[in-house]
Amino acid sequence: MFGSLLFHSTLSTSTQIALRRAGYEKIDDLSSTSAEALSKELGIDISDSQAIITASQQPARPPISQSIASLMSRSQNFVCSYAAVNAVLGGGLRRGHILEISGPPGSFKETLALDYTRLFIEANEEVIFVDTQNMTSLATIKKTFRTSPAAADYQDLIRYTHLHTLPDLMMFIHNLLSKIQEKTGLLVLNSISFPFLSHPDLQPSKRTALLETIHQVLLQASKSKNLTIIVTSQMSTKLLNADGSPGNFETGAKAVMVPQLGSTYLPGGRSYRLVIVPDSRTTGVVRLLSSPRYQSGQELPWRQYNLSNLGT
Repeated sequence: MFGSLLFHSTLSTSTQIALRRAGYEKIDDLSSTSAEALSKELGIDISDSQAIITASQQPARPPISQSIASLMSRSQNFVCSYAAVNAVLGGGLRRGHILEISGPPGSFKETLALDYTRLFIEANEEVIFVDTQNMTSLATIKKTFRTSPAAADYQDLIRYTHLHTLPDLMMFIHNLLSKIQEKTGLLVLNSISFPFLSHPDLQPSKRTALLETIHQVLLQASKSKNLTIIVTSQMSTKLLNADGSPGNFETGAKAVMVPQLGSTYLPGGRSYRLVIVPDSRTTGVVRLLSSPRYQSGQELPWRQYNLSNLGT
């Protein structure tokens, strides 16, 4: 309880709800933000955000019953095979956090998700792998482990499933927390945006409610279960007016590519949003769209990559 902001008695109920919805549960989640940025992100008074920051700066200690192993587990980073990705993530993907990987068809987002899958399985942790678009088959996963130390028994640590429709996806999300076992370390939701595309007539209010459900479940899974989550998503075209406001086909001055589901389904305090921008089949740029490590308004990092030289 020592690291929890929700047990700070001076915070109002509405402020606690706003913190929880944004994914801020632990003192560490606030280490890189300011009172002004927090007030703007949560839509709360500056006095409330200052109280939160003050609480987070008080010395904290873990419960006596908390083991050294559990402390190490929560602070562990997973370093993938791509140096550019590790660099923009600040050294690796933090356990118990969420990574959204977006990019156009042909980018290496599925390959990156498989690389993290390999890392967790080689650490003897179970992976739940969900594919919604037949983009990653069991045969593809098998190739990932051809030269891995876990090649002989990786199948014992992976739970693989296809989900073809939006109702299937939402049923899975509804039951997710009950599926997480002590040994489960990673959830991969591959092509999470695809089931939504199969329902173009989905009413905006219904879509918003479904994304909010996903938000809450991912927050609980990452926070209370310490589950690391990777989602991959396709890109869509967004039209902007000359002043930067949303446009349409008549008023739009330019078009930009953005992740299809937006950001509302992701807990802001626990999520990294990474976009892959290819220049060719093997080169391009990886760029952060948002990160718990950076305050609002800060310039987010980007790095060039070259798939011909693994590790760059």
